[in-house]
Parts: sequence; C-alpha cells; structure tokens
Amino acid sequence: MSNVLEKYLRAGTDSRAGRKTRNEDAVGIATPSAQEFAARGAVFAIADGVSGCERGDRAAQYAVRGVLNDYYATPDTWAPPIALDRVITAQNRWLRSQSDASLATTLSLLVLSGARYCIAHVGDTRVYRVREHRMELLTTDHVWNHPQMSHVLTRALGLDNSVAVDYCEGDWQAGDIFLLVCDGVWASVAEADMLRTLLLYAADPLNSDPAQCAKQLCEAAVAAGSEDNVSAVVVQCLQTPPESVQQRLAAGRQLMPPARLKTGNTIDGFLVEELLYESRESLVYRVTHPQHSGEWVLKTLSPLMADDENRRLALASEEWLMARMPSKHFAETLVIPHEKRNFLYLVQRFYTGATLARRQNSGHRYGVPEIVQIAVQLLRALGALHRLHVIHRDIKPENLHLSSDGVLRILDLGVAWHGNSDAESNNNIPGTPSYMAPELLRKEKASTQSDIYAAGVTLYHLLSKQYPYGEIEPFQQPKFGDPTPVTRHRHDVPLWLDDLLLKACARDVKDRFETAEEMLLALERGETHGLIVRRQRPLAERNPVALWSTVAVISLLLNFFLIYLLLVR
Repeated sequence: MSNVLEKYLRAGTDSRAGRKTRNEDAVGIATPSAQEFAARGAVFAIADGVSGCERGDRAAQYAVRGVLNDYYATPDTWAPPIALDRVITAQNRWLRSQSDASLATTLSLLVLSGARYCIAHVGDTRVYRVREHRMELLTTDHVWNHPQMSHVLTRALGLDNSVAVDYCEGDWQAGDIFLLVCDGVWASVAEADMLRTLLLYAADPLNSDPAQCAKQLCEAAVAAGSEDNVSAVVVQCLQTPPESVQQRLAAGRQLMPPARLKTGNTIDGFLVEELLYESRESLVYRVTHPQHSGEWVLKTLSPLMADDENRRLALASEEWLMARMPSKHFAETLVIPHEKRNFLYLVQRFYTGATLARRQNSGHRYGVPEIVQIAVQLLRALGALHRLHVIHRDIKPENLHLSSDGVLRILDLGVAWHGNSDAESNNNIPGTPSYMAPELLRKEKASTQSDIYAAGVTLYHLLSKQYPYGEIEPFQQPKFGDPTPVTRHRHDVPLWLDDLLLKACARDVKDRFETAEEMLLALERGETHGLIVRRQRPLAERNPVALWSTVAVISLLLNFFLIYLLLVR
C-alpha cells in the first residue's frame, strides 16, 4: 500500500498454490499517486484462471495487471462503472486475440472512490462486505446451477468475443471491511468462520496486518481440505478521503465571488483590464497576470448570485471540467488551487473574436458554406465532449465562440452533466427552451442526442433566425408538430442540408442521429449520400380523429350514391 492510501485504507493479500502444483490465481492492489487517488480512487483485484484452459495462470495475471494499469489511464470524467467496463472489455478482446479460449479467467474488482464503492465481477470469485458484525455477499457466481456441473463457469474473461460483467455500487464507511476471495477459499471455509477471522483482525485495527488476515484465511482453506488454489484480498476502511471529486467541488463552492470589479482592480494577482460581459448571473473580465503570459478571461458570479450555492457549485464544476478538455475546441483553463485563492472565479485564455450570436445580432448573415464549416467544428467538439461522457445541456449560438483564427470553441460548461455529477443532477434540466429537445421539456434525462438536437436547432437558427418548431417561452408546455424545413426561410439552402437539419431536430429521439460522429459523416458526405427523412407525418399519425372522420363521411356519401343508383334502376 502507498502512503497515500494508508491514511484511509489498509489492505493486504495472500495467494498460494495450495495442494496444486501451479497457482492459477492472481491478486493485485493499485498504488496510485495522490492525484490519481483523488480522481479515480483505489482499486483491488482478484482473478482465478480457468483450470480447463492451457494458460489460465497467465490469463489471471494479465487480467489483473492490465486492468489495474489501464483504469488510471481513463478520463477523470468517466464514472467508475464506465471506466471499468471499457478496460475490462479491452482486456477481454486482448485475451481472445492471443489464443482460442486457452487464456480465460474469472475477475472481481473493487473500486473505492470517495465514499462510494463500485464492484465489477465476472466468474465465481467473490466480494464480501463486513459491516456491524454482519457479512454480506455482494456478487453472484456465474456457474451452472446443476448438481453434476458444480463450479462450471458460464462467464469468464477470454471465453467469448464479448463478456457480460456485473456491476454494483453503494456507499462505504469507516469500519467496513471488504473481502475478495477465490472459490478455493469460500467453498472450503464457512462464511461464519471467515467472518470470525475478519472480526478478530478488526478488533485491534492499529496493530493488525491485513496481509496476515488474508494469509490466515488461505491457511484455513487448505486446512479444511481445499484442493484448489487459495487467494484472498482484505481491505479495511479507516476513513473516507476528503479529496473526492464531489468533495473538491463542494470545497470550491465554499468560496464566495468577489464584489463587482473595476478596471485597475486586482484579485489574487490578476489585474482587471476591462469588463467584457455582464448579466444578472455573471460578470466576465479581461485580465492579465505577471506570472502567466498573455491575456485571460476571468468569469465570476454577479453579487446578486453570491448566496446561491447551486450556482457556486456550477462554476466550480465548470472549472473542473474545462481543465480536462483535450480538444482545441475548448478554451485553455488556468486552474488556481482553492487554497491559493480568496474568491470563486474561473480563468480561461482570452481569444479575439465573438460568439455566433453576437455576430448574428451585429448583422452578419451566415452563408451555407460558412454554416457547413461551423457545423463540422461543432460536431467534432461535441464528439470529443461525449467521448468523455459529458453532456453540455445548453448548446446555443450564445455559447459558441468563433475566434479570429477560425477556431470554434464551446463555452459555458457550468450546467454540463458528467459521470462524476451527483446522481440527481441530471433530473434537473437547465437550458434555453427553444434549444431544448422535447424529452427535456418532459423532464426526462439529458443525453448525447439532446445535445445533437440543440446543435441542429443552433445551425437552423443561424441560417434563418427562426426555430424549427417556433420559439418556445419559459414555462411553456409546447406541442411539437412537424418541423418547418429551413428552406421555407432560406431558398439557397440545399435539400441535403435541409434534410440533415430536420433529422438532427427530429421530435423523436429514435429519428435523430445517434452520435455527433454520425451527423458529421452525413455532413461530410453532403449531397452525394442524401438522407431519407420523413418531412411530414401521415395524417393517421398527426390527427387520427380527422382521418377516420373523413373516411366515415366518404363512406357515407358512397353508400348514399349506391342507394341512389339502385332507386334509379
């Protein structure tokens, strides 16, 4: 264990061949740096190579080593289940590529991040939690439920081209003990005996050694007659770390925004050159700093919002997110540690240029080629954002900046949702109504496709100064009919681009582009690969009552006509 973890967690492992000649188990504990631990937590692993496979021992070692290394290479914006799923899937593909099912293993992973735990599990290794003298099994064995097929695995890493992994999450607290064991231990030692060993170990936490506890469990399994390899990982939780993402954002929220600044004022070394933007919610200044070259933008809350904790948290979250954006389509962010500042603000590189909304309001008329170039950059930026599992939730012309060098940048991630956001934060949907997808106005969760909808409406508005479904006012409950083609407002827009915008702005999620990359591909293909877009719903779908009323009237008239013909004869 690294010094970083010892303050919060204490862990130890033991793994041995037992009565077998070869140990096909593998155990592992990640030893992250302080920064990695704060961002991604600590990871513990156990694997049991499948005995029927030629190289089960190597499979177990490869799986543990590969997952522990790759997990810390995933973006900080990915929640643990997403990060684990990506690295486990990649590891499974690698094992399959090396041989034909001769490299297969079970795998159980435990991630302790902040005050939350996440378990990823495949096979028949197990994860237990001890809390308040009770032992709880947190995993399910993936074995055939048949008397004559005991311990025959139904799932394992390396067996198939795809692998189904079980995930579970929850809160952990000081005093909890997690136990990861292979079937050589849990099949031979009763849960009551394992619990008794763990409780004896925990009775003297200051002097106890988790490695000795793991060793004792393995020796008990061998003594009980286990014919398999025996392995155990014991993790004792001492205290929850104060440096989780949520806690760091909360710490930033404790800072207060400064009073309104004037030209010539200084704040934490930044000299205010001018006020760039002012609204009821925020103030934006152009600033310089003697230790940081060039000009910068300092964004803070207006004094009216100083007491709003949610807005302070949003600004702290925006800084955290912006610092993790790898694309040129996001502003360079200067991160000032909370302990080295006196106020709450966000500092980003200053770029000459203007937002798309300001350019339009100043009289600029966007041509079709220019819109296509803007759309290409916007979709590339959205693709980069979505790959980090971040949803912007407020794409609109006011939040898109086109610099003098022609680079489009997405602004304002203050309302963005990401994997480390609070669970309830995606239920409270912010945004501008006219750019919000219909499902958001129904209080459903935001998704990558709601961002695509907003991007489509943005491009539509830049071309026409109109909205595909008309302008939507706050608190309005609109009924979405068929969108108006942009060609109704701009006759120079080609049909293929009109179809692309209609698909992006489709009322139903299933009719939209699934990803920004798919929309970008359609844009790059242009008229050479036109889209098939239903421009108007059939009458039966739009107004079934009117349809059947019309059918009834026609039928009635037809019957009268036939009766008339019979009478005439």
